[in-house]
Amino acid sequence: MERIESEEQYQNLINGDRLTVIKFDTNWCPDCKNLDRFIGDVMDKHQDKQFFALDAEKFLPIAEQNQVRGIPSLLVFKDGEKIAHLHSKWAKTPTQISEYLDTLESKQ
Repeated sequence: MERIESEEQYQNLINGDRLTVIKFDTNWCPDCKNLDRFIGDVMDKHQDKQFFALDAEKFLPIAEQNQVRGIPSLLVFKDGEKIAHLHSKWAKTPTQISEYLDTLESKQ
């Protein structure tokens, strides 16, 4: 999963017309590392969406602006708007994440 490296890149991605899923994480988070073990399979099942990762500490203002209170959190953007937010306590298994992403089909 490609990492977002600048605020400009973040802005360009969230303003697109595709569903953009951004995983807010940190490099020290054990739950984030666990999610990384299976997120590739989830991404393969949801190829209609684009996936990126963003370090919530490196980009703290963006995390705060999006009300990221726990990591990992998966936020979905389209046309500059946050349309969905899977909080960290619900982002622990492939099933939880796939079911969450399936609910987004009507928002495309």
